[in-house]
Amino acid sequence: MLERIREGTQGTWAMAILGLVILSFVFAGVGSYINSSAETAAAKVNDDTISQADLERAYQNERGRMESQYGEAFAALTADSAYLQQFRQGVLDRLIGDKLLEQAAIDMGLRVSDAQIKQAIVAMPEFQFDGKFDNDRYTAVLRQAGFQPNEFRDYMRVDMTRRQLSNALLGSEFTLAAETTQAYKLQQQTRDARYLTIPAESFKDGINVSDEDVENYYQANITQFDTEQKVSLAYVELSVDDLSTDIVVSDDEAEQYYEQNIQDFRTQEERRASHILIEFGDDEQSARQQAEDVLSKINDGGDFAELAKEYSSDTFSAENGGDLDWFSAGMMDPAFEEATFALANVDDVSNVVESEFGYHIIKLTDIKPEQTSPFIDVKEDVIAKLKSERAEEEFYAKQLRMAEVAFETPDTLDEVAAIAEVDVNTTVMFSQDSVPAAVNYPNVVAQAFSDELINDQVNSDVIELGDNHVMFVRVANYEAQRTKALEEVSPEINNILLAEKAQQAAKEWAETLLVDIKAEQDVSESLQAKAVEWQEQEAVARSGSQVSPALVTALFKLTEDKESNAQVVELFNGDVGLVQLIKVNDGTELPSTDVAALQNRLSTMRAQFTYGEFINALREQADVEIY
Repeated sequence: MLERIREGTQGTWAMAILGLVILSFVFAGVGSYINSSAETAAAKVNDDTISQADLERAYQNERGRMESQYGEAFAALTADSAYLQQFRQGVLDRLIGDKLLEQAAIDMGLRVSDAQIKQAIVAMPEFQFDGKFDNDRYTAVLRQAGFQPNEFRDYMRVDMTRRQLSNALLGSEFTLAAETTQAYKLQQQTRDARYLTIPAESFKDGINVSDEDVENYYQANITQFDTEQKVSLAYVELSVDDLSTDIVVSDDEAEQYYEQNIQDFRTQEERRASHILIEFGDDEQSARQQAEDVLSKINDGGDFAELAKEYSSDTFSAENGGDLDWFSAGMMDPAFEEATFALANVDDVSNVVESEFGYHIIKLTDIKPEQTSPFIDVKEDVIAKLKSERAEEEFYAKQLRMAEVAFETPDTLDEVAAIAEVDVNTTVMFSQDSVPAAVNYPNVVAQAFSDELINDQVNSDVIELGDNHVMFVRVANYEAQRTKALEEVSPEINNILLAEKAQQAAKEWAETLLVDIKAEQDVSESLQAKAVEWQEQEAVARSGSQVSPALVTALFKLTEDKESNAQVVELFNGDVGLVQLIKVNDGTELPSTDVAALQNRLSTMRAQFTYGEFINALREQADVEIY
């Protein structure tokens, strides 16, 4: 059979067919690998692509910046997958905006020369050492950031070209001094008003909500009735603090530890000294001669402190007679330190000592000899230290064993709790927005709502909550996200529609009242019928007023003309308001010293708005695809 196959493959037709098969692989199979892009695109902006690698790099950079700036608060947000998706989309939108700006800059003919790029790189503080450009540091930083030098130069060229346009946009806005003072006066303006608050509750009588109304509202707002997924967690917690309370250390054990570690309870000899420093300057020989001359004056009875004030280059210590305060071995320059500890007695003065700072003359002013604390003084500290060490040893041993058992017996935490000698605790049902305090840690929440724990019903790995503090969890109960049935939410919808219709009825009544007020008719009887009274308020400000924000917003849109000095307003609490402008009070003048600062703020706000609108306009005209 094998021989027949071999013979069959040698024929002309067989070779032709085999050739076609090979070609099909080349053009359809292997060729597709050869011709395919090496990188997957995250988005396409006109003819340019934003790669997944670019998106991932920008995402990680932005996430790192947010984590360093906001810490645990941001970590808690990242436990929500929906937030992370939104966060990532925001990063991609920024990259798209940068790409659009780059394309616009190129279309405008903006360019950056090689000399400008080189100058910018040399000036970057990230690549400098001791105030100067350092090539080794430059290559090391690039390597750490994942750039080759030529890639970084290309990146800089694109970034600098783009910034030419963005800086032009941001720098083109300005605010005149007159505009600034006018804006300030408007902001400080107050208004006298009177207003009515009309309760919607008094209009509910006679309002009917049909079953059809309820069903129509349900269908139109069905996403409002989606529930969040919820879990109940069983958890076992272990902390080193819980273990240390049960550990007993005897006095004999403490004393034995003290004897074995006596050096830990011994304080080094400390010395206090004063010095006169003569810096090398341009002529070391001359500096040494000056130091020798000062030393001669000291040996001839000169006052050390006064000579330090007169001659010492260390101006800070010179003000205190050359005093350097207390120090122990290892804290000073080696040559300086050796000379100081060689002085035998207080008030002894050294010869001229050379260090990397210059020439010193050292005077020993005091000595604290080496001391060993007696056991009785440190006994409590020793016992606490031993307790802590033993608790940590027990903690790590238990944690390791608990992790093994949690993996080996994944369907229960009972054995894990037995090792820790604690009970298995269980939380109430909770969503990601209502986490109980006992398990409200970002990494616990992330595990709690993970597919592995929900679908596989297994124990978590060890979750570190802090130093020497861990937790193991499993999902005890789970409620999937769902849409509530109409029957469940009918009473809720009925109340919503009743409130909406009552507010609408109150608004219609207020509108008829407004017509009468503009016609200067007496409306007191209408107000009495609804038990509503005018309230007056003088000098209402744009913010910080006790008047409802909705009424304040409407008040500052009114004019003193009687045709437009009043307005009906829907209030946030479901009631209706009617506000009437009585008088406009001019705002205070802006102090001349504050004009420039406010001008800059207003210009910055305008520039940011202009920049955002420019990007939006570019995006509307561009062909943008997000994959």
